[in-house]
Amino acid sequence: MTTPDIDNVNVAAFDPMPSPEEIIARQPLTPAAAEAVRQGRATLRNILDRKDPRFFVVVGPCSIHDPVAGLDYARRLKALSDEVGDALCLVMRVYFEKPRTTTGWKGYINDPDMDDSFRIDQGMEKARKFLLDVAELGLPAGTEALDPISPQYLGDLITWTAIGARTTESQTHREISSGLSTPVGFKNGTNGDIGIAINAILSASRPHSFLGINSEGHSAIVRTRGNRHGHVVLRGGDGRPNYDTVSVQMAEQSLVKAKLPANIVIDCSHANSFKKPELQPLVMADVVNQVRLGNKSLVGVMIESNIVAGNQPIPEDLAQLKYGCSVTDACVDWETTEKMIRDAAVLLRDVLPERI
Repeated sequence: MTTPDIDNVNVAAFDPMPSPEEIIARQPLTPAAAEAVRQGRATLRNILDRKDPRFFVVVGPCSIHDPVAGLDYARRLKALSDEVGDALCLVMRVYFEKPRTTTGWKGYINDPDMDDSFRIDQGMEKARKFLLDVAELGLPAGTEALDPISPQYLGDLITWTAIGARTTESQTHREISSGLSTPVGFKNGTNGDIGIAINAILSASRPHSFLGINSEGHSAIVRTRGNRHGHVVLRGGDGRPNYDTVSVQMAEQSLVKAKLPANIVIDCSHANSFKKPELQPLVMADVVNQVRLGNKSLVGVMIESNIVAGNQPIPEDLAQLKYGCSVTDACVDWETTEKMIRDAAVLLRDVLPERI
């Protein structure tokens, strides 16, 4: 018997969603893509375990909305990666889901047509196709985990995962992270609290059991082994940066006190650059200088970058969208990105061997 007066009162509909198995069958993992993921994950684990002295850089658009421009960016990044690969491991930032403070476009999976039609079924398949295209270039991809279901659709194509400042404190996201196949970067809280991220790393390192789905799309009790490659991402908070030497040293001390490896990634965006993309190169230069001066806890950076600088509102006529320009947070342009990464590679090459 249904009880419409008390059950699902505020639910308008339950639309069918293809299972992970169905979407993966339509966009199957290729040998080349699988090898790119394996190599990317192995490299990041080795960096975090201090077996590889290189620095990793998660760089790319704030969000993907145009797969053509996104793949254009990926090809450019792959060429740059081949050039600086002896010093830097480049991971393309591929974000499909955008948490909103109030309202706004929630990302390529949620609304791929950008018209409030919310064809999540199509968005998930298109997102998987994009990740496949990136992986087949030989380029690793990083993304943000926002729900416990998407990893079953996309997880085999992800090399690095972020848990955002809004969700690091969430028990659900700590549980998800404990079962992810990738290293996971936990951002400090929006107020700058690093304790939230440290607690998340500790929690995710242990086994958990929680509700999720399996590859057939059936409800399942997910039982995890724990993920030992969690690390902190400093992104500033409450309008204040925390990439400076004092903040980094305090983060190191907190990690050591928690008996965790002192692995720290700096997000050059958000409060660390006061949400001004033109300041991201200054943040990265400061981080590189800290490494040159002997810091061994800094293992990577994040950069919000696109083909064209800045950002743009989503117009009613999507044909008016500017090619290669963010529709979410503002980014640095490709020329600036190249300079940031090339400069970092030049400055780090001679000091990286000392980090092991």
